Order: sequence, then C-alpha cells, then structure tokens
Amino acid sequence: MSRVEIEYCVPCGFRDRALDIQQAILNSLEQELDSVALVMGDHGVFTVSVDGEVVYDKAEDEFDVDDIVRELRAATA
Repeated sequence: MSRVEIEYCVPCGFRDRALDIQQAILNSLEQELDSVALVMGDHGVFTVSVDGEVVYDKAEDEFDVDDIVRELRAATA
C-alpha cells in the first residue's frame, strides 16, 4: 500500500485543484492506497507524489487530472 501527498500553494489559490485531484484519486485508487494527504505549501508549488517519488510537478507537466491518476496507478502497481 502506498501514501500519496498533494502539495499545493495556498497563496496561489490551488486548493480547489488539489481537492479535485484528491477526489479523482480516491474514486479510482482508494483500495490500493494507505492515505491521500493534502500538504499546504507556498511559492507556486503544486506536486503529487507517491511514497516520496514525484509523479506530477506543475513546473514540468500539463495539468490533467486523468493523466495524474494514470501516473499514480502505474507507480502503485
């Protein structure tokens, strides 16, 4: 079982985006995960990691909820 963390920038207003991803992850992968945590950050951060390994970084990747869930599924398989 794996632990997912979604770190998002509070001052940037990324909370809704983080909640959307959290809901999609729970809808798709709830049975395969130990936890999905929201981590508040700043300086424009928005990352999704599984067991400490980043699978999505706003600075490098296009924002697509379905792609993020697919990356998490592959990382937890």
